[in-house]
Amino acid sequence: MTSAPPPPLLPYVEMDGHPATEDDLRVPALFGFGHFTAMQVRDRRVRGLRLHLERLDTASRELFQLSLDGGRVRELVRGALDRAGMRDASVRVHGFLPPGESRTRVMVTVREPAAMAPGGRSLMSVPYTRTVPHIKRPGEFGQTYYGMLAARAGFDEALLTAPGGVVTEGAVTNIGFWDGSSVVWPDAPALTGITMALLERGLAAAGEPSARRAVTLDGLGAYRGAFICNSQGMAPVRRIDSVEFAGGDEEMAEVVGRLEAVYGSAPADLL
Repeated sequence: MTSAPPPPLLPYVEMDGHPATEDDLRVPALFGFGHFTAMQVRDRRVRGLRLHLERLDTASRELFQLSLDGGRVRELVRGALDRAGMRDASVRVHGFLPPGESRTRVMVTVREPAAMAPGGRSLMSVPYTRTVPHIKRPGEFGQTYYGMLAARAGFDEALLTAPGGVVTEGAVTNIGFWDGSSVVWPDAPALTGITMALLERGLAAAGEPSARRAVTLDGLGAYRGAFICNSQGMAPVRRIDSVEFAGGDEEMAEVVGRLEAVYGSAPADLL
């Protein structure tokens, strides 16, 4: 009995609604200044789709002084999924503006669906914050560099911190803390991820509003636990550096389960 072949390492790529050509791929290769959003598509539906479209339009206006119409983005994503032959997928939508162009170039990548692996995570704090952190953008050298260092040191991810040990975000995730009764998000410059935004809204709607407060490395003992989240899901944090949280695996598994239920209650919009 043979095993199924592994999923392809490289995604299917389209630029402005057609399979990417060699000339198209020169855009991200040589003019990588841009932005993107990452989403998980299930049966052609996306949770927080409106937030993804708003993110793309807002970033395009700020970076290029050009709008990026949500209807156009949805059409491009649908077309890419059709031509890739997929209903469930990991999708990224990138916006670029090469020299001489007057309209945002839109690159859509499609690959196999993904979900965050189960189990507690270990994070290594690093002294790094992203420039203009509210914009999600490709080619982040610092995040990749520190993520590699964390992996080499035996950790699952890097935890970005500002001067004074102020916690901001994970290298590729948002981080939230559990104080025993509510979720606390670091009040620091960071990207508000779509999953984080949906959790904030869902918790408030359920009568369990989360809070934003300054979190520092020397103050981690005030929390019973922590978790990370991004478009692939969420997972508990077992330790940060040498600090292990008092809540333990069982308590945080229950907290994350409740958060997953809150996230799952958000409507999944049709592309």
